[in-house]
Amino acid sequence: MTNDDERLRPVDLARLAGISTQQVRNYEDAGVLPPAARTASGYRTFTDVHRRALLTYRALRRGYGPATAAGIMRAVHSGDVPAALALVDAAHTALHGERAALRATSEALETLAETPPAELPRSGLRIGEVAALLGVRTSALRVWEAAGLIAPERERGTKYRVYRPADVRDARLIHTLRSGHYLFDQIRPVLDGLRREGSREALRAAIAARDEALTARTRAMLSGAGRLDDYLVCTGQ
Repeated sequence: MTNDDERLRPVDLARLAGISTQQVRNYEDAGVLPPAARTASGYRTFTDVHRRALLTYRALRRGYGPATAAGIMRAVHSGDVPAALALVDAAHTALHGERAALRATSEALETLAETPPAELPRSGLRIGEVAALLGVRTSALRVWEAAGLIAPERERGTKYRVYRPADVRDARLIHTLRSGHYLFDQIRPVLDGLRREGSREALRAAIAARDEALTARTRAMLSGAGRLDDYLVCTGQ
């Protein structure tokens, strides 16, 4: 801790954060730190407010990322606290969206595990047969295809759609999630994850790891938001 009136050099702030003195200068130029005073010879001098700003930015960066953290600090230093808080709100909203998508993936996995695979002919199913199997209109399957969620093969010559077992599985998941009012943009990561991981078990492990990462990020965001609130109080905003 330093006294409010104590003057700090760029190297003092650099050592505090484990960064270079040039990075400290860059932070000031970018508005992450408030403007520094200059000595008669032109050297920057910083105060405890700059120390607090640096620590606040570093805490925000861990949870919100460098771009958002810098935007928050620039807004604060320009006197636009509502804009800074709007960035905080937007980041939390985006995180909530990620959690919702993860929850959709988990629910879809449980649905997939509880539903026995359909006995399909080796030649696959036509669109009307898939629609009857799921209890939906053929138009719904066409909408899902147009949205890029499923991509059934086409027969040579007739160009009729052919749904293989994986296509039927994906269509069943889409139907289940749509019934739960999930949007296409929330469903797409579910399908992408299942196709990428190759199995329910692999995707389940990936979900668990992602959930841990989101929890850690939430904690980091809370810590950063607490630092920001302290800094706003410190600077009288």
